[in-house]
Amino acid sequence: MGADHNRLKVLGDYLKSRRERLHPEQAGIQHSYGRRRTPGLRREEVAILAGVSVTYYTWLEQGREVTASREVIESIGRALQLSSDERLHLLRLWSPENTAVPVRQERIKPEWQSIIDQMTFPAYIANDRTEVIAWNQAACEIITDFSSMSNPERVLMRIFFMDPYFRNQMMNWDEFARYSVAVFRSYFERNDGDDWFKETAERLATESAEFDSLWRMHDIQLKKTCQFFLNHPGAGELAFEINSFVSMNADSDLHFCIFTPITGTPTEKRLKDFLDKVL
Repeated sequence: MGADHNRLKVLGDYLKSRRERLHPEQAGIQHSYGRRRTPGLRREEVAILAGVSVTYYTWLEQGREVTASREVIESIGRALQLSSDERLHLLRLWSPENTAVPVRQERIKPEWQSIIDQMTFPAYIANDRTEVIAWNQAACEIITDFSSMSNPERVLMRIFFMDPYFRNQMMNWDEFARYSVAVFRSYFERNDGDDWFKETAERLATESAEFDSLWRMHDIQLKKTCQFFLNHPGAGELAFEINSFVSMNADSDLHFCIFTPITGTPTEKRLKDFLDKVL
């Protein structure tokens, strides 16, 4: 009962955040009566666009227990003009099968560490919480020194927002920050029974105004290839694509991330020259 209640509340909050983001003109609503007291669409406007009753949609936003078919949820997603990633996230919140909290691995198989160590590019394995549980030496030299951190400190979301090195040295920090928070939000809402996510997000929102601002946007993004531009103090300007293998041996909670030099840039040579000196 508790897990169901949490899931429905998260679903309601998500619907509200998407409704408030959508302007009437974007939804084809040219005229409305009365002064708008809140940003975005009104509940009754979403209900009309989705073909459901106002009471029914209101109850969904309020996190009440109502029976909703997939067709109804998809219709609401279309009314809110959700992206493909956002529609998939909405369906995951709606589906009871996705409420279970996965069993987390704190250790990895020795064979996986061996694979990472053989990579010439920076690489690590992290979980949905962004806890880094394995890494190679190239990652320590280029990204951050994971080996000097304790387990509670080795959380990418905290490192990225709380370590001024990234804010100062990353050339696409703003873009990467928005992407990272949106991905973390998707994991947060998928794991609504895991108090760790709530405590971590609340703490980060208190400590980082930038995280708090992005978190309040409720943006959702599925993990994909993204770019990472770094002005490294020893290697110079580096341009990477972060390629993520989202599932390892059927464990969807683990992600194998490789920082691959972008073709056509001097990154691969600079990376090799630098690592040859320090490793």
